[in-house]
Amino acid sequence: MAATGASEGFSVNARCLAFHGPLLYESKILKTYFPNERNEDVDIEEIPEENRAAVAYLIHYKGWKSSWDEWLPQERVLRWTEENLRMQKELKSEALQQLRSKKSGGPGQRELTPTAGSAGTSSLQKRKETGKEGVDSAKVTKKTRREAEEKDDEYFSHLDVNIIVPDTLKAQLADDWENITKNSQLVKLPRSPNVQDILQEFRAFYLKRRLGSAETEILDEVLAGLQLYFDKSLGSILLYRFERQQYLEVTRGNPGKVPSEIYGAEHLVRLFVSLPGLLSHTHMDQQSINVLKSHIEELLRFLAKNQKTYFVESYINSTPAYEAISRGL
Repeated sequence: MAATGASEGFSVNARCLAFHGPLLYESKILKTYFPNERNEDVDIEEIPEENRAAVAYLIHYKGWKSSWDEWLPQERVLRWTEENLRMQKELKSEALQQLRSKKSGGPGQRELTPTAGSAGTSSLQKRKETGKEGVDSAKVTKKTRREAEEKDDEYFSHLDVNIIVPDTLKAQLADDWENITKNSQLVKLPRSPNVQDILQEFRAFYLKRRLGSAETEILDEVLAGLQLYFDKSLGSILLYRFERQQYLEVTRGNPGKVPSEIYGAEHLVRLFVSLPGLLSHTHMDQQSINVLKSHIEELLRFLAKNQKTYFVESYINSTPAYEAISRGL
């Protein structure tokens, strides 16, 4: 899909298409910036440093609040043409198909799994099943298995799954670690709002942009996937050693409930630190990862903006009896 029409020369208020993450959205030019020229009504400090060396545009996404306005380099701004509109639709369709493929059960299936080693295993199994006719999978040699796994590792190592965490949430994670591992404190459970509440509130916030049906389906797929990741990975990789006894107690005390109904933002934000490693062991392609990454980073900004609402102000002190039990686990 090739974009048509260079963005140079756009005037203020011009209608255009602009990339936000991997998708294109209808937009309007609010301001223009040309390096080495006089740019009236433009505060250079408003423009990200990496965008100051070339033409840039202040973009307003149609239907979105002005808080989402941003400066974009010219290559992320496209002219309003029939070909670019077709590309917009194709990008939405492809992104939706990739994110929904795990439900289809078809050849394009790329199911997300929080089990770190599962991707190489499933890929190897597929190779076994599609090998020479009549060859028993049990006879696959160690060399063949090693070569297959190395090929998987080589592919996964090229995927860009870096997730940008806001500085305020990095500080939150540092305090969280110190409270639990150094001060022997715990998050009081069950939490309210819990993870499911947070994801639904983020959904309501996101839908204020009046998204189309395809974009809404993508959003719902992403949020459902994140909840599944959280529920499946909390007990295995998202807890500190000191929290494991609390996990056993709270799950016994809340039968029938999944972790996303018990835990809150403190543990949800830990997921996003672990997620790059988890995603690198899936069969998602780079475009699908870009869609997921874009939504995750917006969710992280939402959490940072509402930090006082979603995170506890103080942790609870553990009892001597709890400490004795937990240290022995």
